[in-house]
Amino acid sequence: MTIAYWCVLIAGLMPLFTVAIAKRGRPDFDNAEPRAWLEKQSGLRRRADYAHRNHFEAFPFFAAGVIIAQQVHAAQNMLNLLALIFIVARVTYTILYLKDRPSQRSAVWGISFLAAIGLFVLAGLTH
Repeated sequence: MTIAYWCVLIAGLMPLFTVAIAKRGRPDFDNAEPRAWLEKQSGLRRRADYAHRNHFEAFPFFAAGVIIAQQVHAAQNMLNLLALIFIVARVTYTILYLKDRPSQRSAVWGISFLAAIGLFVLAGLTH
């Protein structure tokens, strides 16, 4: 399995880590209606939930970019690099989100988005 494919797996698991932060240690957590419960949270828990949602939003675009670039046999080193940049940026994004650094978070989000776009550009330049 390529590094880029491992990055897809990591990106797919990221929402689980952030939602765990949002839910952990709260005896009043309502598993019958977790979304309603999460909406009532504030501070770190709310930010962790929002990061969780954003990971789900970012995942399909990134995964499609990796799969398409692999399908057309794009340069593997560049494909792996873009996928790693995406993952590092998303981890950094999460840390900044949890630390309540919105401007820095948005800038790092832009880096991850550009890396995902780069996957499509790489695929397009291959054929």
